[in-house]
Amino acid sequence: MNTPVALPSPQPLPEGAVRLDDWGVIRALGDDAAKFLHGQLTQDVEHLPSGQARLAGFCSVKGRLMASFVIWRPQPAEVLLACSADLLPAVMKRLAMFVLRAKCKLSDASAELPLWGVAGDRAVKALGDSAPAAPWSEAAMGSGFAIRLPDAVVDGVAVPRLLLVGAEPPAAAPALDMEAWRAFEVHSGVGRIVAATLEQFVPQMVNLELVGGVNFQKGCYPGQEVVARSQYRGTLKRRSLLMSSAAPLAPGMEVFHDADPGQPAGKVVLAGALPGRDAVALVEVKLAALDSGTLHAGAPDGPRLQPGALPYAFPTEPA
Repeated sequence: MNTPVALPSPQPLPEGAVRLDDWGVIRALGDDAAKFLHGQLTQDVEHLPSGQARLAGFCSVKGRLMASFVIWRPQPAEVLLACSADLLPAVMKRLAMFVLRAKCKLSDASAELPLWGVAGDRAVKALGDSAPAAPWSEAAMGSGFAIRLPDAVVDGVAVPRLLLVGAEPPAAAPALDMEAWRAFEVHSGVGRIVAATLEQFVPQMVNLELVGGVNFQKGCYPGQEVVARSQYRGTLKRRSLLMSSAAPLAPGMEVFHDADPGQPAGKVVLAGALPGRDAVALVEVKLAALDSGTLHAGAPDGPRLQPGALPYAFPTEPA
């Protein structure tokens, strides 16, 4: 009689704080700051209330994302935009091209407002009662801000997350590995555009509208017609899913389907890894490739990707 072999239990989920050196902050300051950004981003900026943060995208005229932001409005004449640091200089330069006569000055506030990621129940609770509790709520904290991000959901366990901007993490919080933070980003289902994925995706391809990053009532912005057409005419045939791999994954890595090895079927949006677990990624992929066969990372014969569960409803038919 064969004795069953006990499989090792996954390591406990890490928690703590990590300096997000791969994030930066753009400050838009002036009486027209919100109005200007309202006409450039996928989000309603003019009606963004104090105490709330939102996701937003900045698209090319072809509807392809040049950046994604976490935005909030600390005061009526100021909007802050957190984004990937490797995109910040080019994005700020492009936005500045359209300011024209608007009363809005754009500046890089990254040095003044360093960003930290905090994850895990104890680490978040160590910040005290002043830390925002509802997703996308924002509150002043010390000389900076705290923004509650959507929970990461790992094997059914919700992991709370906070983005600290210009505020120090609690001294009691242990150091969190950057790869673990990125894995928590993936498990939250919220994609982030980086230099490796510049202008690769229409917002719906990274599920941006599913996580509240696109407002379809706000009016025009660059690429708005393409985004609206994808939403209402059923032209979207690609989405992002959570997938795992025994091999490392990285943003921009191509994904191949075994039935059509001659061309990529998708691309990695964001990737990370938790200690003792397989790498995870948000992978943008053709919906038709999900019907049968297998997906592989990096090459047609590369590591196989295993599907996982997103923490929100995923439309299985084109939008």
